[in-house]
Amino acid sequence: MSSDERSTLPVPDYDHLPVATLTDRIRSLDAAGVGDLIVYEEAHGAREPVLTVLRARADQLAAGAQPSGGNPAGAQPEHAPAAQGPGLSPSTTNAPPVNPPSHGDPTNPAQPRG
Repeated sequence: MSSDERSTLPVPDYDHLPVATLTDRIRSLDAAGVGDLIVYEEAHGAREPVLTVLRARADQLAAGAQPSGGNPAGAQPEHAPAAQGPGLSPSTTNAPPVNPPSHGDPTNPAQPRG
């Protein structure tokens, strides 16, 4: 599926959402939107946990549940922007340097491990 086709899915960045987040995002979709995601998932990822969540929501909608008033394209806390503030920028950090363990760097075979 091209990025143009992927952009027509009713949930932005669908392929990269954790299952727990997806569960919340699909509550605002109608039956057609959930159906579109089921068809897409079956054709592309076929991730069983995702299909279970989507099919359960489709069943709820078929039984009379109403979509919530949320927006599946709303704020995405799983993609929070980087912290900004005095002395902080994407190119700087206030973290201390990372030191290797006292017995040597386990990823460096030339150093003794003790």
